[in-house]
Amino acid sequence: MQDQTQPKYFDLHVTGIGYLNRAREVPVKRGQPFLAVDVSALHGEADNVEYTRFDCRVSGKEAQAIVRQLMPAIEAERKVLVGFKLGDLYAETFTYQRGEKQGQTGVSLKARLLRITWAKVDGEPLALPSESQEQAA
Repeated sequence: MQDQTQPKYFDLHVTGIGYLNRAREVPVKRGQPFLAVDVSALHGEADNVEYTRFDCRVSGKEAQAIVRQLMPAIEAERKVLVGFKLGDLYAETFTYQRGEKQGQTGVSLKARLLRITWAKVDGEPLALPSESQEQAA
């Protein structure tokens, strides 16, 4: 008789600070639409910041509620800065359809947005639906 143990998983999480852009409902041919958002993560020296963009599927009810609360500010192109946690990161290739890179291959970093620990809109702190204890970090 074989040992019936639970499967084991290895988590890969990315935490950081970044700006939210392009919040949207993504329609699916079969099944329910899902909420997605781009995260432009900040890294590097504070006086010479670099950005890495992640195309994220918003996972978890708390994260979805927060992104929905922030959608009007994102759509109004206000600066929405958040503390975030991403999981299940992977790269996907695509072909540019227009612009000066038309026909060239690009790479998109995809992930699941698991948690938003704090948020600021135009520099003003925003009360979140369920304040996370990580906010103090």
